[in-house]
Amino acid sequence: MRRFVIGRVRNLLETSRQNHQFKRPLLSSSQSPYRFLSSTTLADSPSSSSSSPSTMAPPVTVDTINPKVLECEYAVRGEIVTLAQNLQQEIQKKPDAHPFEEILYCNIGNPQSLGQQPITFFREVLALCDHPSILDKSETQGLFSADSIERAWQILDQIPGRATGAYSHSQGIKGLRDAIAAGIEARDGFPADPNDIFLTDGASPAVHMMMQLLIRSEKDGILCPIPQYPLYSASIALHGGTLVPYYLDEATGWGLEVSELKKQLETAKSKGITVRALVVINPGNPTGQVLAEENQRGIVEFCKQEGLVLLADEVYQENVYVPEKKFHSFKKVSRSMGYGEKDISLVSFQSVSKGYYGECGKRGGYMEVTGFGADVREQIYKVASVNLCSNISGQILASLVMSPPKVGDESYESYSAERDGILSSLARRAKTLEDAFNKLEGVTCNKAEGAMYLFPRICLPEKAIKAAEAAKTAPDAFYCRRLLTATGIVFVPGSGFGQVPGTWHFRCTILPQEDKIPAIVTRLTEFHQSFMDEYRD
Repeated sequence: MRRFVIGRVRNLLETSRQNHQFKRPLLSSSQSPYRFLSSTTLADSPSSSSSSPSTMAPPVTVDTINPKVLECEYAVRGEIVTLAQNLQQEIQKKPDAHPFEEILYCNIGNPQSLGQQPITFFREVLALCDHPSILDKSETQGLFSADSIERAWQILDQIPGRATGAYSHSQGIKGLRDAIAAGIEARDGFPADPNDIFLTDGASPAVHMMMQLLIRSEKDGILCPIPQYPLYSASIALHGGTLVPYYLDEATGWGLEVSELKKQLETAKSKGITVRALVVINPGNPTGQVLAEENQRGIVEFCKQEGLVLLADEVYQENVYVPEKKFHSFKKVSRSMGYGEKDISLVSFQSVSKGYYGECGKRGGYMEVTGFGADVREQIYKVASVNLCSNISGQILASLVMSPPKVGDESYESYSAERDGILSSLARRAKTLEDAFNKLEGVTCNKAEGAMYLFPRICLPEKAIKAAEAAKTAPDAFYCRRLLTATGIVFVPGSGFGQVPGTWHFRCTILPQEDKIPAIVTRLTEFHQSFMDEYRD
């Protein structure tokens, strides 16, 4: 048998050689629409030298990768978090290796990793959609609510093959986009078109998609808030654009002043930068402020007058903790001002990772794209098509988030109790941490009006700043590293988000469960006093 196979292979190779020798290609290399490397090109290439493998340089080094990758930074999962993960491994191997028993991750908005429970109705529908064969079983009626069973049937009827493992339309399943559009319309009081909605694996891919669309070169700029969520600085860097910073006013509760936008726009223009879009994060990350509707009107008017795309990051729209503030979508605000599709280009981002749902790992989200011509919309769809489609479970969750149980549904009371319990607990945690920060020497913290974070300012002694310089690190990163190694608490240095030069901050999530908050406050208070005493001027 082996001889037969070897003989067959030889015959095939000989036939292939003869065909190659005597048959002309359909296109010559000069006619081909593609560029191929010829054997001559390869022979002339320096990389084809006869160097032995042991002396050849690695094909990829940090000097030969895309410099845009080196330029981008993402502090939320940066050096401090890497150190925390290493410490956690050491504790697992040797529980008494450090003066703390566990790592308290306060660095990232990842609710379920810190004990938050998923919404029952959402998970019931997901389970039934993922395993539809149990829908017909009699015991299912006793295990699942009637409305979750009904919703699962409705969703499955819209999925190709009734299979969550199947590809979908590149914008997302039409029936799920219908449900999201209905939810947007109910929220805003203005019509929403399912054809304007692109379902994505969380909001981050949607942001990347828009940066890819808008940025043509380093001469294209995107106005971004400082402090900002590092996704924006990273994605702008990766796509080769320029971040044009505008500073939020810490003295007025991280206010966004239109005069600051105008100032930074003119500065960018003077440098030859064409500003394409304005990013607004509302509620704010990392700053936790909620914009007033009048403020939003000024922002919309600014974008209209300057011809800028408004990129509205609204993933924390459910996270508002103070009675005097309310979330208003930028779409609602612009429509209430009388501006329609032809007046302003607006992209609104939403995610299943935040809110009261906290389904980060399910990777669901969408962007609603309005005010773009049909030809541009085709290009957005083309970019979406390259990624085939977002995951189906995330698509389902996005539709559930925007169309949860209603009054009269069997699950409504349990759903509303779970939702309200999570949001009220987040509000209490935010207030407890805010008060604790404001009691620390040299620390001031604005009110957490929304989102999932506090962003306290810390005035460090000069000796601490010099120690940080000697360690070749930012002063707030120096503080956060010392805090971690002494207490196991993980904060993100403010320098990773951007800040007014000469000021220092750190970001802390409000997500650790309420029974963990007292320990965090105690450890932080003791460490901070010790740190300030050590470096007191």
